[in-house]
Amino acid sequence: MRLPQELIRAKRDGGELPSEDIADFIAGLTDGRVTEGQAAAFAMAVFFRGLSRAERVALTQAMTRSGTVLHWNLPGPVLDKHSSGGVGDAVSLALAPMVAACGGYVPMISGRGLGHTGGTLDKLASIPGYDVTPDLDRFRRVTAEVGCAIIGQTADLAPADRRLYAIRDVTGTVESLDLITASILSKKLAAGLDGLVMDVKTGSGAFMAQRSEAQGLARSIVAVANGAGLPTVALITDMDSPLASSAGNALEVAYILEYLTGQSREPTFHAVTMALAAEMLVIGGLRADIADAVTALEKALASGRATETFGRMVAALGGSSDLVESPGRHLPVAPVIRTIAAPTSGFVTAVATRELGLAVIGLGGGRTRPQDDIDPRVGLTRLPRVGARVERGEVLAMIHAPDATAADRAEIAVSAAYRIDPAPMSEPDAILERIAE
Repeated sequence: MRLPQELIRAKRDGGELPSEDIADFIAGLTDGRVTEGQAAAFAMAVFFRGLSRAERVALTQAMTRSGTVLHWNLPGPVLDKHSSGGVGDAVSLALAPMVAACGGYVPMISGRGLGHTGGTLDKLASIPGYDVTPDLDRFRRVTAEVGCAIIGQTADLAPADRRLYAIRDVTGTVESLDLITASILSKKLAAGLDGLVMDVKTGSGAFMAQRSEAQGLARSIVAVANGAGLPTVALITDMDSPLASSAGNALEVAYILEYLTGQSREPTFHAVTMALAAEMLVIGGLRADIADAVTALEKALASGRATETFGRMVAALGGSSDLVESPGRHLPVAPVIRTIAAPTSGFVTAVATRELGLAVIGLGGGRTRPQDDIDPRVGLTRLPRVGARVERGEVLAMIHAPDATAADRAEIAVSAAYRIDPAPMSEPDAILERIAE
């Protein structure tokens, strides 16, 4: 094995790393021979110098092979969806049971929050009793019996990625296209999928703020995944506003329960969820085309099958069996809830969405260090999107805080994140582009 510092130096200076050196470095990251500092330096070198396509494939494959690779024997296709991250992006919690209700199997291996974005795993961890890291036998059983299981990386699945993921979160290297590609696909390839749909966000709340950057990530993932034998499609979606009007872990679970049961279905969130889920059904051969898939998904929602599937998944992974019926009995509530009033009447013409995500972290809803605990109670609700009409003195947003001091800080940040003008502005399209090759 080349010494880790020599590999880091080579990449720092712009050299191309042989696949065997990348494999050795990732093996060392897994078994402890590579230190956290060396991993951070490697991530920073990759961030600035980038990887060639061959290096990207080698890194992805090495991280996949760092643990167990699953194989399934199920009566339907094994499918998944992954998002590049955003604010108020709770789509996975609704999409997995919807696809399962239509005949797919969704063993979703999700991550914790990165940077300013919320993590699916942290949202599920806000459900009392929910086991976010079950052993593989339980993961397999729940997926087979319920149709979906959303969990975090266990010690068995892509352990090298789990270690590097935490380091990226606190070293300013989250946005690296190369590391994002390898991180996402190592988990997906380890999960033994038959098809993958990627949601690449672009806009003020995305890691890829510019559309050209999102296109680059989407093409990278599609190329590497298809090259590895995993049929993959990517949608580029808008993140110039929070996708849901709620941001925060338990708050987003509550939002999803209202979505699944039909109490509230915000149009943009619904459009993105349906588009991604429909692509999954088509790529898995469960429906002939997108229109047919959308019809099936609407029926799964209207009939209550998707809601029932979500409830069964929660119960099977240790959560309360009556979460769907009685969320108020189980989801934690912040002690301080404060209304932010709109300072003027008009239309929302811009949202600094990333700042809203950082405000949630400031409330305790995210991490600044890998070992930090998260307060599942905190966050923001009633968040308007670009194009929304607001009235002076009425609700602009709601803060859910651990104390008054934290609420004060969040109020300043949230108020500054919104621009309100007299002239109306139309909301951007939710789905901006589809990339399949």
